[in-house]
Amino acid sequence: MSGETTRRFAWCEVPTPVVDLTLATSDEGVVAVTFGRPGPALRELSKHAAVQRGGAGDELLTEAARQLTEWGAGARKEFTVPLDWSLTSGVQRTVLRVLHDTVPYGDSVSYGDLADRAGIPGGARLVGQIMGSNPLPVIVPCHRVLASDGLGGFGGGVETKRRMLVLEGVLTPSLFD
Repeated sequence: MSGETTRRFAWCEVPTPVVDLTLATSDEGVVAVTFGRPGPALRELSKHAAVQRGGAGDELLTEAARQLTEWGAGARKEFTVPLDWSLTSGVQRTVLRVLHDTVPYGDSVSYGDLADRAGIPGGARLVGQIMGSNPLPVIVPCHRVLASDGLGGFGGGVETKRRMLVLEGVLTPSLFD
């Protein structure tokens, strides 16, 4: 065990007008974003390292929380915090990086088109599964990936996905918003 570095993850809750989030950072960058209160992502992180609730002294956590808050208020269109991709691997990492790099705020893509962009022709179902396992939603915008016949599924719930897409101008608000 000598020579091993203990990883440290800090987390905080980030309420926004669109959705409440839990954010986790490592020394490398944002490592996880989950919908609602701390849950599965933090349990998964705790298997790999010490997890602690962040404080004002954690500059990356504070900055990432500020950027998520600004996004939720409609004031931020691009995230500039570094990302820690360590909870992703293989084709999952490839697809999520392509999504992150090619589908900007205010835009959307179908599962099939994202599969094609990632070099997986005919891989729409696989892309759907990958979106469901995205450890960095919002920042790696799986809400911008749509089914060919509608919104498609979403880990935060379809209504949350709809609100996020309305915020970003992909969908128009309904009379009931």
